[in-house]
Amino acid sequence: MDVNTLTALLREAEEQHGPYEATAPPHHWSGWYAAYVTAREHGRTVEEAATEASRHLEGARR
Repeated sequence: MDVNTLTALLREAEEQHGPYEATAPPHHWSGWYAAYVTAREHGRTVEEAATEASRHLEGARR
């Protein structure tokens, strides 16, 4: 992945993380961002990637 693509995905992740962060238990943003960017790399839509990132953190807390 090139720098411009990663930059765009990180900015997108930042926008999508806001609604999750507002209601989620304490967590480090990096785990959510990493799961989100990975999902987008694998062709998931914005909504699918946000759901996968949230599920990733929920699974990590268990």
